[in-house]
Amino acid sequence: MPLKWVLHWQPNAGSTVNSQILSEVSQCVESINGLKQGRWKATLTLYKPHTREPSMAAEFPRDFLGVSVPEQPNKYYFIIRGQRIVLEADSSIQTIMEKLQSYKTRIALNFDGFQYQLGDFQLRVGKVSPTHSENLRGIVMEVEYLPISSMEKARQIMGEFLEIWQEAVSKRSLPGQFMHIEPNFAEYGLADHYTSQHTAVQYAIVMAQLIATVQAVQSVRN
Repeated sequence: MPLKWVLHWQPNAGSTVNSQILSEVSQCVESINGLKQGRWKATLTLYKPHTREPSMAAEFPRDFLGVSVPEQPNKYYFIIRGQRIVLEADSSIQTIMEKLQSYKTRIALNFDGFQYQLGDFQLRVGKVSPTHSENLRGIVMEVEYLPISSMEKARQIMGEFLEIWQEAVSKRSLPGQFMHIEPNFAEYGLADHYTSQHTAVQYAIVMAQLIATVQAVQSVRN
């Protein structure tokens, strides 16, 4: 499958993310001839053990993430960050988990926005908001390079595209920038050939960054 990078919007110190920035970023994609193709959506859920016996808690992972991605609607991905484990399951596992009630949802986020075609690239820009809420918590962008699935071979052209993109965004003088943090995929047992499991791991990294950003803003206010 095509390789992709998942980026998150990092606000400048003292500023926060807002709908105006999301609007400007979307306009920026169209200004470099991005062709709008329709909507896309991904979800991410942080699960915590739901045990009535405290002694059993040690037998469960402290927490793990569940991720759904648009390119694999029938699959669901689990990431146990502490042990660097990523697993692919059938999407029906979510129903099974609800019935078992071994874990409860701690945080649930939607990633929702528009998809654009730009030559051999596909861009998805979207807002991050809690499920059942319109409150903006962040902005994400997927950059997908359609001809290549090798991360190493695509690294240079992805880097060059990102430079062009950052330059286009910088002209709008927005209070922040998109950040790309590449996980160590080998730690999760993932090879150079790109898969949806790579996408799930990137979303786990993005979530950690979003939480850190929110906490930083709150500590400044306090």
